[in-house]
Amino acid sequence: MIIPSTRWLALDYFTYFFVYGIFLPFIAIWLHGEGHEADIIGILLAAGLSARFIGSLMIAPIVKGSRHLITTLRLFAGLTLIFAIGFIVSSYWLWLLFIMLAFNLFFSPMIPLTDALAASWQKQITFDYGKVRVWGSVAFIISASWMGYLANNWGHKIIIYALLASIVIMLLTMLLQPTVMPKATYRQIANSTLSLKQLLLDSSVWRFLLCITLLQSSHAAYYGFSSIYWKEVGYSDGIIGLLWSLSIVAEVIVFTFSYVLFRHWQASGLLLLAASCAVIRWGLMASFTALPILIVSQLLHSGTFTVCHLAAMRFISARNEDEIIRLQAFYSALGLGAGLAIVTIVVGFVYEHFPFHHNWVFWLMSLIAIPALFIRPRENSHH
Repeated sequence: MIIPSTRWLALDYFTYFFVYGIFLPFIAIWLHGEGHEADIIGILLAAGLSARFIGSLMIAPIVKGSRHLITTLRLFAGLTLIFAIGFIVSSYWLWLLFIMLAFNLFFSPMIPLTDALAASWQKQITFDYGKVRVWGSVAFIISASWMGYLANNWGHKIIIYALLASIVIMLLTMLLQPTVMPKATYRQIANSTLSLKQLLLDSSVWRFLLCITLLQSSHAAYYGFSSIYWKEVGYSDGIIGLLWSLSIVAEVIVFTFSYVLFRHWQASGLLLLAASCAVIRWGLMASFTALPILIVSQLLHSGTFTVCHLAAMRFISARNEDEIIRLQAFYSALGLGAGLAIVTIVVGFVYEHFPFHHNWVFWLMSLIAIPALFIRPRENSHH
């Protein structure tokens, strides 16, 4: 079956984030339901994030040109399904460690590869990227809400079966044929001869990478343990799913109106706003469990994640051409991979060994975000 390329891309984003909307909020609840302690859950989640780091820096750049992107996405979707089946084979933690690594090694790079495909197609056909990409956020909202309802009524075991079913649908939609195939315009990360050492000679670059890594890593307690924490204080899986969805609604709104809101802002100002939101958000989550306060903290996701991401894009796009691809890879690998992995292990340890003070993990996140207020890159520091 042949469908328009923009529809193929929208389906790609939709089905990927539908899977992610099950995996991200609910895999910790499934692991907890299988009897694993918080420190083991932290290690397992960190393994997945480490695989994201490896996938971003090593797996994705293997693709030789845009014409291979769709084939690679189909292959990765198939491998994701194969390793996801491993979740139902055994719940022994060492087996799950292998499965979390293997699953994320192929699932995580699919988004940078899809973004590369979108960039390639934008050179060939005219379309509004924002209107295509927003379907990913819509899918996350639907799946997180739906999964919360299912888990609430059917128990934690339904989570993995829903995950498998959604991956099958993702694979099937990727087997559809787009009307326009991408041409070989996608430059590999590997083609850049610029090393991290060369980049770090510029103080604005290391300040940016450190700042962005701290801010994204401060989400570790939220991504890994907020679902378990909210469940402990009495919220149902349904409410938890809706709270996750609310954060993505806020994200969609800010992404949609980002040009109007922030077109005159520089990266440094955006990072200051994101850091301020992070200190406030994690402080609120540490101090209160009342639903109205949790709603406010979830709306602040538009500041802690979305504004931070916009700042990263603003900073990277202002750099020299030979730095952009490499910086994009380091942002993904450090900010969204390695930093999160390390902090997730620490959070798991704290969560496990301070059973009467689980809220401390959110104070820790607030503490991590504070240095970002002061180490932001200076304005107009690119060359």
